[in-house]
Amino acid sequence: MKKITILLFLMQFSLVFSQKTVSGTVKDSNGQPLVGVNVTEKGTSNGTSTDLDGAFKIKVKENATLVFTYVGFQTVEQSASNANFNVVMSEGEELKEVQIVGSRSTKRTVINSTVPIDIIDVKSVTTQSGKIEINELLQYVAPSFNANKQSGSDGADHIDPATLRGLGPDQTLVLINGKRRHQSSLINLFGTRGRGNTGTDLNAIPASSIKRIEILRDGAAAQYGSDAIAGVINIVLNDNVNELTGAVTYGAYDTNAKGDFLPGTPNTPGYFLDENGNGNSYGSDKDFDGNSMKIAANYGVKVGKESGFLNVTTEYFTKDKTLRPGYDFRKGFGEAEIKSLNFMANFAVPIGEKFELYAFGGRNDRNTDAYAFTRNDGERVVESIYPGGYTPRITSKITDNSISGGIRTRSKDGWKMDLSNTFGKNNFDYTIKGTLNASLESASPREFDAGGFSLSQNTTNLDFSKNFKSVLNGLNLAFGGEYRMERYQIFSGEIGSYATYDTNGVPITDPTTQTAPVDPISGEVRPGGSQGFPGFSPKNELDEKRNSVAFYTDVELDVSTEFLMSAALRYENYSDFGSTLNLKYAYRVKLSDDFSVRGSWSTGFRAPSLAQIYFNTNFTNFNASGATEVLLSANNSPVTRGFGVSDLNEEKSINGSIGFTGKFGNFTATIDGYLINIKDRIVLTGYFDTTALNLNVDAAQFFVNGVDTETKGIDVVVAYKKTFGSSKFGATLVGNINNMKIQEVKNGDLDESTFFGKREKAFLLASAPKNKFSLNLNYERKWFDAGVAFTRFSKVVLVDYADEDDVYGAKIVTDATLGFKLTKNLKLSVGSNNLLNIYPDKQDEQGNTEAGGYWDSVQMGFSGAYYYARLGFNF
Repeated sequence: MKKITILLFLMQFSLVFSQKTVSGTVKDSNGQPLVGVNVTEKGTSNGTSTDLDGAFKIKVKENATLVFTYVGFQTVEQSASNANFNVVMSEGEELKEVQIVGSRSTKRTVINSTVPIDIIDVKSVTTQSGKIEINELLQYVAPSFNANKQSGSDGADHIDPATLRGLGPDQTLVLINGKRRHQSSLINLFGTRGRGNTGTDLNAIPASSIKRIEILRDGAAAQYGSDAIAGVINIVLNDNVNELTGAVTYGAYDTNAKGDFLPGTPNTPGYFLDENGNGNSYGSDKDFDGNSMKIAANYGVKVGKESGFLNVTTEYFTKDKTLRPGYDFRKGFGEAEIKSLNFMANFAVPIGEKFELYAFGGRNDRNTDAYAFTRNDGERVVESIYPGGYTPRITSKITDNSISGGIRTRSKDGWKMDLSNTFGKNNFDYTIKGTLNASLESASPREFDAGGFSLSQNTTNLDFSKNFKSVLNGLNLAFGGEYRMERYQIFSGEIGSYATYDTNGVPITDPTTQTAPVDPISGEVRPGGSQGFPGFSPKNELDEKRNSVAFYTDVELDVSTEFLMSAALRYENYSDFGSTLNLKYAYRVKLSDDFSVRGSWSTGFRAPSLAQIYFNTNFTNFNASGATEVLLSANNSPVTRGFGVSDLNEEKSINGSIGFTGKFGNFTATIDGYLINIKDRIVLTGYFDTTALNLNVDAAQFFVNGVDTETKGIDVVVAYKKTFGSSKFGATLVGNINNMKIQEVKNGDLDESTFFGKREKAFLLASAPKNKFSLNLNYERKWFDAGVAFTRFSKVVLVDYADEDDVYGAKIVTDATLGFKLTKNLKLSVGSNNLLNIYPDKQDEQGNTEAGGYWDSVQMGFSGAYYYARLGFNF
């Protein structure tokens, strides 16, 4: 036994000392360091990735070979015989076994693709800017991506709607590791972007878990199915091991809002809202608010003896409210408070030589708190509870869960098979605080569970593909199927959140024998339900399901080294509205080694969401003219049918694009023009008068296939990189010119000005600025780096509640950052987003903006300058 123990010890001793540490740097052909290159010991799961300097360090066995892989670059294998060496990677070649969005061929790269694709290295972007949420990050680095924080927009205050090419939030498909991501259960009813749309909550995905983001800026419904009219966002998760990375970030907003305001304007000096009061009293002034802190960590471990891994990320994020000048009926104008905890894991392990088992998933728990509109007096105020009025708070608990798993294999003759199942669920639960049910008068509670909604989605995929190298210069054939189930639910709140009580404190069930109390001051009948957000009642409750089945085929043919063509065909059948068939054709012509022309044409569709078909609620709409009680009637309800509105059908699109890619010395450039025609877009109507219908509301609105639109635009990406001795300089210009026109309003016999009038049209057309350009400049030398970015937003025109134009002139926003490498493992960054504290143009004093502040949620938003410091670590 003693001999065996000594033998095992000697074996371990020998193994330890047979390893060695090798290090080096990885650069491109221009001498620029490459960040995030995968460096693995061949035949093992041992690996790391390059840092901001392109440097790597790894322990390997004697006589090991290192494999260097990076999207858009040729794979390099290098013997680790030397302790230190440098690697140069060439652009535009094959990255083996890595599939990018927009192509099912593993041979395709961004440079030689037939359609425009952005590859965003999240690690480098997040370490060189102060953007801490995914939507915020993409707003400034992707040409046609736009997102803004909303205010006074109920649920949209808590989940940010985002758009691509000015289309709806639900017209962009989101994938994670190539698998369909579920949407949020929230449907946007107010705010300046995505009205009447659902969308995917990108901020539920921790930024630290992301390796890269791929944005396909082209219609892709024939490849990926419903929702991909504007394009596809694919989020690729981290897979590195033996490396702990993360950061601690702290920041705050400058409260000095630009503009001349009337004396006594809420949230100006001397009149900042007291957040510890009832939302109708003032406290001390603040120089900063919206204080935020984010703590993030990512770590990976090897699994098994080969290339298996488990990569885990956790993030904690907290942000206080911001408060900005608003009107007297909107004392709490500003951004919501957020507390969020994120978890994400990515896992894969080989099973034998031919199979790989994989899984990934995560959870996001988010608690938010936002002010509703202020109740200053009248029948909605009970003086014995809130003397002088109050501002209710809409709080939410949002839970987002997802899990995906599958198995991949490759046959002897080269066929690859991928069988997977993905489940996701979003749950949105409202609690209204600092409120009351006015019909209960002094007996009213101050907090109510208002109910909420949820959306779940389960998707099963079976995909096959093979590359035939002998067919011309290569043929890639792919085909497969998908089965998807969706479930949408609305659940009711407690009775006090929705009921109207009579003078005896009993819920009114028979209006002929029961009467609500009257406000002794105004003489008006007191309304029921929780103020700020009336709860969902049992009448609103629903549990609706549907399923769909799809089959697709996808072909890419390299006719020659100069000419590539691809085609896709997809059939999809939905249980609730029927079937659709879509196709796509794309090409790329290489005119020289440095210049290519590409183009595409496709048809597409978007199925109406279950929320658009079935959502129903009652709410109070506030503006300077007062309050309006509104019924949002479900598409299948008798009220909706009574107005002549038919069943919702799918949106149908035709997409066309043409562009070019070029390399000119240290410059690279892509310019792509596009045309998108959409028929039967689903929109939310204006308010129809219902006072004669005995519905106990003033107005009603509906979801309808209401408009046809045409969108034309150009995306531009130009980059320059240069090394000067030990200094490195980079410049990137990204821009989008976008012009949407409403071709037809399908109001039938209904009045067009009410059905989809001037105000509703303006919100649709303002989903994106007419143009947005960003110039990003970066400099690096040894332990120091600096960056400055200038973003110009074009003029935006909205229509306010007085039916007048609210014009927001063009603005330029400046971001700046400084980075200091304190040690090999620590980096300190300080900087500012919106350094010069730029705001949209202040509107008039009449109080007719959408959210009740002096600005709408347009361009760069309305919170002003943000200052931050971040300590990043890498071990």
